[in-house]
Amino acid sequence: MKRKSVVLATSISAALALGFAGGAFATDGYQLDGIGQYAMGMAGAVVAAPDDPLSAALSNPAGMAFLAPQAAFSAEIFNPVRKANFGAGEIGSHSNIYGVPAIGWVAPAFAKNWVFGGGVYGTSGMGVNYLQNMPSSLGYPNGSYSQDFSSVNFMQMSPTVAWKVNHRLAVGATLNIGAEQVSFQEGVSMPGFPTGIPAGYGPQTATAFEGLNLSTPNWSYGVGATLGVLYKVNSMVTLGASYKTPMIFTPVTWQAGTQAIGPGGTQGQYSAHLNYPQQVALGLAIRPIKPWLISVEGQWINWHNTMNTFNIYGPWNGTSQFDLPMHWSNEFVANIGTQYTVNNWLQVRAGYTHGSDPIGNSQIANDLILPAIMTNAITAGATQKIGMGWSLTEAYMHSFAVTDTGQPGTAFLAPGDPAVSPSTTMSENSYGLQIGYKF
Repeated sequence: MKRKSVVLATSISAALALGFAGGAFATDGYQLDGIGQYAMGMAGAVVAAPDDPLSAALSNPAGMAFLAPQAAFSAEIFNPVRKANFGAGEIGSHSNIYGVPAIGWVAPAFAKNWVFGGGVYGTSGMGVNYLQNMPSSLGYPNGSYSQDFSSVNFMQMSPTVAWKVNHRLAVGATLNIGAEQVSFQEGVSMPGFPTGIPAGYGPQTATAFEGLNLSTPNWSYGVGATLGVLYKVNSMVTLGASYKTPMIFTPVTWQAGTQAIGPGGTQGQYSAHLNYPQQVALGLAIRPIKPWLISVEGQWINWHNTMNTFNIYGPWNGTSQFDLPMHWSNEFVANIGTQYTVNNWLQVRAGYTHGSDPIGNSQIANDLILPAIMTNAITAGATQKIGMGWSLTEAYMHSFAVTDTGQPGTAFLAPGDPAVSPSTTMSENSYGLQIGYKF
């Protein structure tokens, strides 16, 4: 048992950074392709073509200036399918359904050509949950099991102000205010440890957990900003750009027991920072004919600055800091979406998005409960204008399955075994409905 404790302490996966979508969400890293069903149907290619308060406030706040006063209410069912091999055979995650609510609005502000709006969106119960019996062939006592999970709650409010400089140009700014709650665990529970209780006064043996267990989180809070510009070159061509600053959060804290990882730690308070990365988006929207819109977008997401290592502070043995490697790369994303107005009451749309894998095969052993590896997705959607200012918008997204496989011998449940490679496979589906109302 002591050997297993040492092995786990030196090889446990750095499956943190659950972030705002915690390995559950679509899907540029842990960032949604788009907020709201118009943006989802356009595969997130909306920085030059925002069309409702949700797509404007969270992608390009300048787009608010060209919108009529309105509100939007979105609800999305997100279905990621995950499998992983930690070294004891492939197993599926037991958490596969998540809800994504969102609300957005825009209205005239304090002066002519100024508008105020914003968005509020939240997610709950995100992450992965793997529970697996450990075979005695790997040297674990009978009755041992591995439990590896991540869970995150994240909410964001984005008050926005925008100014229509003239009939072609608009600028806008959003204050991004977020709250997050993160918990995770990765390790093995093994029976048969002596309790030291005298005979007749209690159990002689107990089950001990060997690994990392930070599952009692508090809320942390963060702030950042988004700046945007939208320029209508003519009736056919629109250019858009936005910059999101990093969102800096207060520390995530946990009251936790002993930790069997790295130098080991005693019971007490542990803490870490989990910030949101800066990013840049550039877009071009074209209308070859009046009813037909084509929008393309490129994004750069600076994951490396926020997801390179996860530094955990606390009562570690002999030190106050232990660093878990994640080694994410910066991500480049290309999106294209198209929309066609069929008649006065129906619009249809479709899109495709491709992003580079920020983790990759070389680092997947460090991120098995953070499978943010999606690369290709297709989307479809439609809007029906049902009268008296009301509309319905639906969208569907499918991300194609991706598998990352690490080097043989790096699986943390079977370290050094050249016959075993850690791996994770993930695909996604999303279904959403949005209600809009123009005042």
